[in-house]
Amino acid sequence: MASGLGAIILVLILVKFDVGQSTPEADLLQADLQRLEQQDESLKRSLNQRDRDALAEAAKMATVQAEIRTLKREISQKSDALKQQQVVMSSVKNSIKNAPRAKKDDVVESGSGGEEDYIMGLKVEGRKILYLIDSSASMTDEKLIEIIRRKNSSDAEKKRGPKWQRTKRIVQWLLARSPQSSQVAVVAFNKQVKVLGGSGWFNARDASAIGQVQRELDQFVPTGATNLQLGLQKAASLNPTDIYLVTDGLPTAGESRYSSLNPFAACSSLLGRSNNISGLCRVKLFRQTVAESAPGRDTKVNVVLLPIEGDPQAAPEFWRWSAATGGLLITPAVSWP
Repeated sequence: MASGLGAIILVLILVKFDVGQSTPEADLLQADLQRLEQQDESLKRSLNQRDRDALAEAAKMATVQAEIRTLKREISQKSDALKQQQVVMSSVKNSIKNAPRAKKDDVVESGSGGEEDYIMGLKVEGRKILYLIDSSASMTDEKLIEIIRRKNSSDAEKKRGPKWQRTKRIVQWLLARSPQSSQVAVVAFNKQVKVLGGSGWFNARDASAIGQVQRELDQFVPTGATNLQLGLQKAASLNPTDIYLVTDGLPTAGESRYSSLNPFAACSSLLGRSNNISGLCRVKLFRQTVAESAPGRDTKVNVVLLPIEGDPQAAPEFWRWSAATGGLLITPAVSWP
């Protein structure tokens, strides 16, 4: 009996001991389980965020690829348009290159082409057209040192001057484009004045008269001062409707009685006391010349101004005069005509 009671007590002691030992382990296991569950939730959240980021990046990539495709289409379209423009430009260049020469009924043979050779703004027109040609010493060259050298050279050297050769081509260009119904006169001036091609007017289609003008220009020697007043006086006597003046600068001589005109008191060259004329005196001389001797406002004046060193006021002065008459001032490129 006693041994049985002891055994029961021992079992109770053991059971009580095991229960006391198992409670901390269960707590640890529970804590580990909660930690693992938290890690699992964190990993799930991290994976979800990465999925969202991946979707966002994929959307951005799709947008960029769409933009790239759009740009490629635009580049292709612009490339096609550029190729078409190049084809058109090539066609235009070929048409210019192969443009017909002057028409067969032109009375002046010119190798400079046909109507496409008009320089911008300048078209020869008028009922009575007078070509007024500066044939002074400065019309031999652009550089002053070369002009001075040619002044002291032979007549043949003066006639070979590049600017004078260009001037003759310009006269030829103008004559070739005179309207068929126009009357034409050609006047050259330096320290003297001369009507070329006869005594005055001739028909623009008169091949004989035009040929005579060209022959006289070939024999002409560019020399002396630039006396625009002589040229304008002769022009006024012919009463043209249009004047085309070919020159390279303001005048250096005139016909007025300058000693009696106060503005010229300091212009010793115009009073016979000097061989040199200042830029200011040239401006005064030009304005006096136009005021005294130019044809009326009904005569349109166009000016072809060739280059020369040391005459910066020429362009604005000639522009004012031509604009006042409804005409134009042209300073052509060196390659024209």
